Amino acid sequence: MAADARETSAPRRNFFTRFLDGVEWLGNLLPHPVTLFALLAVGIVLLSGLLGAIGLAVEDPRPVGTSGRADDGMIRAVSLLSGDGIRRIFTGLTTNFTNFAPLGVVLVAMLGVGVAERSGLLSSAVRALVLGVPKHVVTVAIVFAGIVSNTASEVGYVVLIPLAGAIFYALGRHPLAGMAAAFAGVSGGYSANLLIGTIDPLLAGITQEAARLIDPEYVVLATANWYFMVASTFLITLVGSLVSIFIVEPKLGKFDAGKADPDILDDRMMEPLSDKERKGLMWAGFALLGVLALMAVTLVPEWGILRNPDTGDRINAPFFRGFVVWILIFFVATGFAYGRVVGTMKNDRDVINAMAAALSSLGLYIVLVFFAAQFVAFFGWTNLGAITAVTGANFLQDTGMTGPALFILFILMCCFVNLMLGSASAQWAVTAPIFVPMLMLIGYSPEVIQAAYRIGDSTTNIITPMMSYFGLILAWATRYKSDLGVGTLIAMMLPYTIFFIITWSSFFFLWTFGFDLPVGPGSPTYYSP
Repeated sequence: MAADARETSAPRRNFFTRFLDGVEWLGNLLPHPVTLFALLAVGIVLLSGLLGAIGLAVEDPRPVGTSGRADDGMIRAVSLLSGDGIRRIFTGLTTNFTNFAPLGVVLVAMLGVGVAERSGLLSSAVRALVLGVPKHVVTVAIVFAGIVSNTASEVGYVVLIPLAGAIFYALGRHPLAGMAAAFAGVSGGYSANLLIGTIDPLLAGITQEAARLIDPEYVVLATANWYFMVASTFLITLVGSLVSIFIVEPKLGKFDAGKADPDILDDRMMEPLSDKERKGLMWAGFALLGVLALMAVTLVPEWGILRNPDTGDRINAPFFRGFVVWILIFFVATGFAYGRVVGTMKNDRDVINAMAAALSSLGLYIVLVFFAAQFVAFFGWTNLGAITAVTGANFLQDTGMTGPALFILFILMCCFVNLMLGSASAQWAVTAPIFVPMLMLIGYSPEVIQAAYRIGDSTTNIITPMMSYFGLILAWATRYKSDLGVGTLIAMMLPYTIFFIITWSSFFFLWTFGFDLPVGPGSPTYYSP
């Protein structure tokens, strides 16, 4: 494809664009991401030594008897410069790396994605999808697909985001703009969805335990925020699409193919499909139907083997907890079916070679994950994340506010804490015992409190390196821009965070306090002690 087909109009310069340029410049003053995580890990060790020496501690808000709660009811900064701390570092260095959740998920998923990519399936599917489709419709579809993909666990991170880059490249648009749109939907819109996902029963259980500190019989359902989540899906799709089209993509300007990995650039992406490729897609479709039928057999019937063996539940079940296996099966089955028809795959050796090639492309990501895993583990060992969460909660308590405006500070506090404590469940496990009883006593229901928390938790996922998949997104992005740094990625995603916080928080106030609509089935806005 001619170079001029890759160009877009010159980026518009205004105050907001210059502000993002400043963020990018400051962020890119930081060292290479691998070096940055290594330095952060060392910094946490040194800081823990200082804070441990001065005895920094806060009162643990969790109930007596909670797993992990100290006998004296305090959360103390743990020094990693002590003898025990140094021994823990040396014995845990390997397991920190191998047990880092995103690493296994990515490696397993990429085994399947590699087969689909090497066979030519992904290229043909992208071409079939984008040829003749208006560009703005593609942007909307990608953001929406990102939000909905959360139902299927990690599929959005390991499949949709890199696929979005390929789609935008095929359309002659900046691939990073496509990845940004997908990332905004998958991670920025984490708490918006049409369906109940695996995180919903987990958060509801934490909220229920916190609510029972006030009302021992209170029950919080997994569907507690479902109505608000469904409505938020369309809001985040709209806002994410507008930010992509009018802010992010214009700022990125034209795509410089000279800084991209040549292996991912294919100027045949816009060629019409051949008859053999159409036939291959048809057989891939048959393979897809077979996989879907197998999935249904394991989940839908009462005797489904991948339902929860204790409760029979379909959501909190091995089916979703092990969804990465379905990603592997899906791509191997459809990729091989396509490859057999078009002649790119003939036997098991071709499949194995495709898997090996896919993993060989993850070298930088694996190195980055090693150091990121150490940083995340050290941060957890020192209790600094939990101390930050409790300190922020105490600050809100000290404000003395009781009206709905309190939720503004609450959401912003959750945004801030999420920058350092990336796990939604870990953050809520520490803050829920503070906020849920406190806000219940002044008249707000646990379900509404949880909905507000989820806004704050989701909107800053896309700008914090503490988010488990941030390193993966960075690795994907460097395939299109080899000199891309942490600052570039943060500046690219910051507009989504800003507009998501403003619009989603406003929508929350309108939904709950303006129209007094329930955030979910049987979920009132107010609670009467």
